[in-house]
Amino acid sequence: PFFHYVAFTAPHFPLHAREEDTLAYQGVYDQGWDQVRHQRWQRQQAMGLALGPPSEVERDLGPPYAFPQALKVLGPGEVNRPLPWETLNAEQKAFQTQKMILHAAMVDRMDQEIGRILNQLSAMKAEEDTLVLFLSDNGASAEIMVRTDGHDPQVRPGSGPSYLCLGPGWSTACNTPFRKHKTWVHEGGMHTPLIVRWPAGITHAGQWVDQPGHVIDLLPTFLQACGIYENPLPGAGDPSLPGVNLLPVLRHPQKRIQRSQPLWWFHEGHRALRQGDWKIVATRDQPWELYNLKTDPQERVNVASENPSEVQAMAGAWQRMHATFQRMAQTP
Repeated sequence: PFFHYVAFTAPHFPLHAREEDTLAYQGVYDQGWDQVRHQRWQRQQAMGLALGPPSEVERDLGPPYAFPQALKVLGPGEVNRPLPWETLNAEQKAFQTQKMILHAAMVDRMDQEIGRILNQLSAMKAEEDTLVLFLSDNGASAEIMVRTDGHDPQVRPGSGPSYLCLGPGWSTACNTPFRKHKTWVHEGGMHTPLIVRWPAGITHAGQWVDQPGHVIDLLPTFLQACGIYENPLPGAGDPSLPGVNLLPVLRHPQKRIQRSQPLWWFHEGHRALRQGDWKIVATRDQPWELYNLKTDPQERVNVASENPSEVQAMAGAWQRMHATFQRMAQTP
């Protein structure tokens, strides 16, 4: 038996890509982020993945952290808001298009390297009974920064001495049809796919599961796949594993995930809690919003004012879980 955790940095910033990997994407993104977003939503509709129209573009929402010096270093082609594409000048369009080409090339390279891993499993005759999972840790990033490596505007974009980030325009397109970006806990910041392959253990390839999972579910799933059914954490008073085993749902998508507690998030001051189809979410010191993700996964219609008791109950659950996690973190 073996366990292999492969953590690609691509397509994280800085945007670095081999020049040969960018060639297939020349001209693909000249139409701009608004049109690309619309096309992605149409494709999602055709595949049965999206329900209803995408969220409205938040034109005033930029990077989560302000680095004004970075904008000076990057030059007049950089744009720190998802402005309407037609309002950009020629220099800005060219600069922004090049960034998306690099991002696509990084995804392409990652895909090639994942292919090498799968080919190796095949060569080992281990592909049938190897559980392979692919997921991302967050949605696309609106960040724009230049870290200590620096940025040389004279070199080929995407080469080592350059330091470019995707930015909020293309991040909005990449997160279609959801709201906001990495760092936030609205759906655009954290709603990512999980792709699972295990020919010997999951026999119905190509099925969709429309239920929410979480990274906390991976360890219980791995343990169950290995035939380990007991909580492996020793000692009286130790917490039980917070996630659930996903294998029953992966094998039978019609089954429903049963959780003993809601899903909880707290990141950079942003807060969220999901219980069934309901989700409360708040950005830093703003009030709670409430969405029914079954009918409104894009978080377009905040129904908090119509459901104050639901918000109050879920906010109380969030606070209690927060207090529990704080106590656990402080326990030696």
